[in-house]
Amino acid sequence: MKRSTLPAIGLTAAALLLAATGCGSDPASDPATGTPTGTAAEGFGCLTPEQAAAGSIRLAVPGGDVGAYYRGPDTGKATVGLVFAPQAGGSLCDWQPHYAEFTAAGYAVVGWMVSGGGPGDVRAAMTLLKSKGVTSVALIGASKGASAALETAADPAGAPLPVKAVVSLSSPDGYPGESNAAKAVLAGTVPTFFAVEEGDGRFPEFTRELHDTAVTPVKQLKLYPGGNHGAALLADGALPDVRAFLAAHAPARG
Repeated sequence: MKRSTLPAIGLTAAALLLAATGCGSDPASDPATGTPTGTAAEGFGCLTPEQAAAGSIRLAVPGGDVGAYYRGPDTGKATVGLVFAPQAGGSLCDWQPHYAEFTAAGYAVVGWMVSGGGPGDVRAAMTLLKSKGVTSVALIGASKGASAALETAADPAGAPLPVKAVVSLSSPDGYPGESNAAKAVLAGTVPTFFAVEEGDGRFPEFTRELHDTAVTPVKQLKLYPGGNHGAALLADGALPDVRAFLAAHAPARG
């Protein structure tokens, strides 16, 4: 069962669709949630054959299940997982160029295809990581996914695993009916990295406001040149800063 890919959105989040970078369909393989699909593995239009065979799965999310990618670290067993929450219209493909770098560093990673969800999808990914032996996570979200990540981190009682850090890339102040980042930052105490590109419409305004009002004692704001949005920031200069922030607050072997 696959949910509708795009929910109704309010004015604040409407600009998110301009940054969508969807890249494939959900797999038609065995929907055994969290179980690699072997020779029937779906590449979603972006995974390498090796990635698809090793990590193409179904992820149970509120209202159904979606195609997803899970991979543990290259050596040993991960204790820290990274949840990659997509932007509106985006998917696990937006993060694909970076999965191998993070697993090589010792993290387990999980991303999923668009399902139209918010914090519920983030929690579902955390539940999957918990089933693999992960004991804590960092949440990396793009735009809509960043808002969902911030809200998830602000509710530790409702999270399947402890959240060590949040990376918020181009978050709006909220996504009507699904997440409220502006409210979340008034409660969340998790170390948070806020990033945006200066030419990305109103998103620099949203990001500065979220950073300035966040009550977490550990927060960082980075504004980069350019007009890229969400997950694209990693390939446009933010990746070293994200890696350093994670190393400080959610080290792979921590």
